[in-house]
Amino acid sequence: MTHTGNEPHDITLSQAAAWTKNYRNTITTGQTIAHYFGKTAILAILNQTNCVGIRHYYALDDSGNKQIIATGVDANGNDLYNGLLAERSLTCPLDCSSNNPLNSTTA
Repeated sequence: MTHTGNEPHDITLSQAAAWTKNYRNTITTGQTIAHYFGKTAILAILNQTNCVGIRHYYALDDSGNKQIIATGVDANGNDLYNGLLAERSLTCPLDCSSNNPLNSTTA
């Protein structure tokens, strides 16, 4: 499959809210529900030569905490793993948005 960087990834708010709620219903209070990456890290990955998108890998750090590893992807769908990788995301809880349909049922 050829990747162009223009693949459709749209989702409605109601579908996204339902899916994030499905996930929250599988975990206990206080477990990670989201990861934040800053613009600089995302743009640095996207600005690599031949990069058309970003792939995210689920990971567990040495303490057993959920993490996301981000890597660039080329037009052939291959990871640019020798390039820039991002982690050290800020996790929610701790760094969370105010209540909204994606992170709570009280929004």
